[in-house]
Amino acid sequence: MNIPNKLTLLRVCLTPVFLLLLTLSFPYHTLWALAVFCLAALTDLLDGHIARKRNLVTNFGKFLDPLADKALTTAALIAFLAMGRIDIWAVMLVLIREFMVMSIRLIAAKNGVVVAADIFGKAKTVAQFASIIVMLCAIEFASWQQTLLAGAAVPDAVYDTVLLVAQILIWISVVMTVLSGFRYVWLNRHFIADGIQ
Repeated sequence: MNIPNKLTLLRVCLTPVFLLLLTLSFPYHTLWALAVFCLAALTDLLDGHIARKRNLVTNFGKFLDPLADKALTTAALIAFLAMGRIDIWAVMLVLIREFMVMSIRLIAAKNGVVVAADIFGKAKTVAQFASIIVMLCAIEFASWQQTLLAGAAVPDAVYDTVLLVAQILIWISVVMTVLSGFRYVWLNRHFIADGIQ
């Protein structure tokens, strides 16, 4: 197994670690979760760069890389939903998009074709990663409201505003996710027609 694929597998392995750190309750758990998420996101940047630079692009990597991205972002969104930080419709729209894209990938794979993520899919992933990082920072900042020192120094409206900005960024990434999904389905609609026959 080459280095890019190992990095992708590392991202898959880091996903449950991230989720565990985010959902457990101990001091600075959100910061630890943020660190793990950033490390996982960094593997996404590195695996593609190394694969292209060293000509190590494989069908396994083309298939596993977007799957690893989906696992990481979905874990974060479901955790945010459980924490009451995002709307259920945001999660639902992302999941529907990902199921549609994965279904097309499976139909294509059955025909011996591996459909890699394009530039729009990568832009969607970057937007998701960025909005999730901002949300993690906002959640950590909001937790300071419970401490006597920070709570006395910062007005409540500041905490609410920071969380609102994070939620808006999540919704922007959701819109990008849906649009890239429609584009993906349209460009690969022939696989759907093949699957119906």
